[in-house]
Amino acid sequence: MTDDQLSATFASLADPTRRAILARLALGEATVNELAEPFAMSLPAISRHLKVLEGAGLISRSRAAQWRPCRLEAGPLRDVANWVEHYRRFWDASFDRMADYLKELQAPKGGPDDRKN
Repeated sequence: MTDDQLSATFASLADPTRRAILARLALGEATVNELAEPFAMSLPAISRHLKVLEGAGLISRSRAAQWRPCRLEAGPLRDVANWVEHYRRFWDASFDRMADYLKELQAPKGGPDDRKN
């Protein structure tokens, strides 16, 4: 995956309408009219969102007679998940080190000044 593809995917995911469309398509194919139902916007506006998603490779559209179903293409989402996973491992390791340090700070020292007379 190229950085440009990752940028296109993130740019597509930046809009809540497009994320909602992807969530709906995760349930199965849908027409433009079906995708537009929950939104208070025009069909041309939904079509523009679909073009952005299609340009990023997140959806595909086919034609079956007059029916033009949209389908989720999850490959770019897997690439984003892989990219994010690298940073999740970084943060997990950072939190583990911080937890170890906090345990060290809370442990009794056991030196001669710590004993009661």
